[in-house]
Amino acid sequence: MPTRTARTAWNGTLQEGSGQVELTSSKVGTYDVSFPRRAADEAGGVTSPEELIAAAHSSCYAMQLSALLGEKGGVPQSLEVSADVTLEPDPAGGFRISGIALTVRGEVDGVDAAGFAEAAEAAKATCPVSKALTGTQITLDAALES
Repeated sequence: MPTRTARTAWNGTLQEGSGQVELTSSKVGTYDVSFPRRAADEAGGVTSPEELIAAAHSSCYAMQLSALLGEKGGVPQSLEVSADVTLEPDPAGGFRISGIALTVRGEVDGVDAAGFAEAAEAAKATCPVSKALTGTQITLDAALES
């Protein structure tokens, strides 16, 4: 199985410095990062580790859910997945990711709402990114749309 790589170049102190994250394997982009923007309510045009985790989790979850729905005889017409990753102060010091809220809405032929909910929960537990993030509370809001 493949290994994927990203690289970050950082210059300066935490508060005054900044960096760039390069998606090295895919070569699809280089993105600015900044701690003050990371900890602010508004991203201000820069990304953060939390946004990158959200991207990884939402895409991984969508793939896993699609596979599990297929195993149930379902044919996904569309899956809309978002992941909200929350950064907050850690009582032990520094910061921590306190939770990830997954939201999925799907249009799927061949499964009912109960089958969709079952597959959605299973995907939350079995997608590789969810597995990597054990120890973080992950919630799910899943609904099949007609």
